[in-house]
Amino acid sequence: MSWTPSSWRTFPIKQQPTYPDQEALKKVEKELSAYPPLIFAGEARTLKEKLAQVGRGEAFLLQGGDCAESFANFNSPNIKNLFKLMLQMNMVLMYSTGKPIVKVGRIAGQFAKPRSSDFEEIDGVKLPSYRGDIINGMDFTSEARVPNPENMIKAYNQAAATMNLVRAFARGGLADLNRVHQWNLDFIKDNPLGQKYDELSKKIDNSMKFMAACGLTSDITPQLHQTTLFTSHEALLLNYEEALTREDETDQKWYDCSAHMLWIGDRTRNLTEAHIEYFRGIQNPIGCKVGPSMGEDELIELIDALNPENEEGRLNLIVRMGASKIQEFFPKLLKRVRDEGRHVVWSCDPMHGNVEKTSNGFKTRNFDNILSEVEQFFAIHKEMGTVAGGIHLEMTGNNVTECTGSKSCPLTENDLTSRYHTQCDPRLNASQALELSFMLGDIIKN
Repeated sequence: MSWTPSSWRTFPIKQQPTYPDQEALKKVEKELSAYPPLIFAGEARTLKEKLAQVGRGEAFLLQGGDCAESFANFNSPNIKNLFKLMLQMNMVLMYSTGKPIVKVGRIAGQFAKPRSSDFEEIDGVKLPSYRGDIINGMDFTSEARVPNPENMIKAYNQAAATMNLVRAFARGGLADLNRVHQWNLDFIKDNPLGQKYDELSKKIDNSMKFMAACGLTSDITPQLHQTTLFTSHEALLLNYEEALTREDETDQKWYDCSAHMLWIGDRTRNLTEAHIEYFRGIQNPIGCKVGPSMGEDELIELIDALNPENEEGRLNLIVRMGASKIQEFFPKLLKRVRDEGRHVVWSCDPMHGNVEKTSNGFKTRNFDNILSEVEQFFAIHKEMGTVAGGIHLEMTGNNVTECTGSKSCPLTENDLTSRYHTQCDPRLNASQALELSFMLGDIIKN
């Protein structure tokens, strides 16, 4: 079947808003289609090459960031804190594994969220669900919940500003290995986890001094002074994605230039629907969430639809089963893909299958369940003789109170009210994410 950036429009589609003003929507789509790309096709090809290394076990994928980016909470400190946390986790994992870490942020585009229901009800009032700032507002009012196409323009502008700042951090000196101590976030420094990171930093300092004595300094070695943080988001709102799809002059192929990597959610991966149709035509590395409802035959059909040439680095299968279900559902899928000889990157999303409601009405995730799913994911791969390629986390560099548990930050249900700031789902705070990276390093070494 022939493909165009707009061919998805003839297919059934889920999780989409209904815009009351179609003329305004068309105007915004036309305006966005003339805007500069947020990423370049060559960068997406570079990420695909690095993910091919991940699939072969030569590198490790660290993907993380906000559940849903916010217009209201958009500021430089939030972006910088996430960037520093990614650098810390990168250093812990690289030191533990001895492998390069491919860093991919859920950033500069993670504005849309799938919902379990089209409506939500509070005190007898029923309104359309909040679907992310790119679509409608979080306030529980009829005005805020009307989908507004102009939000796509605001999302693009925020994504562009975020990309500009991330590139500056990555190339301007913040990522220099001589500054490894400065990556430690203020609220972590005084707890045992911060001290453990400082011990690692001292080992890196000694290595840097040795290399400097050999004549290898960050002034003349870019790898010691710079880094790369690729961007990603769930490509849920296809009106936005189509408007930023461009044909590359180098290879005459189409790329979604809203992010380096895009993924399909567990709710929108139907083989006969619009998201699969759109994704099959773009050349970016892509991901697809794999939940407990996925069947073996269905997974093979999905892989063949999205990666018909069995290209290494093209497709990242992001497993999100839940700690209580992964042992039951994942091994048979992994075995089938292995036996069929399909090239994929396997990564673990231990967040989305472990959401629970507290007695006081908060959505949360327990750190022990998150860790358990990660441990089981790696153990299953070890048993199958396959490559556990990476981790996919909803997290923030800020000191929020949204997930319970962990030794470094032993939050209880009663603590959640303190700093529960998420737009949608609970995130690991910086302490919990860094603790998980230390534990993950031990899991991989063992």
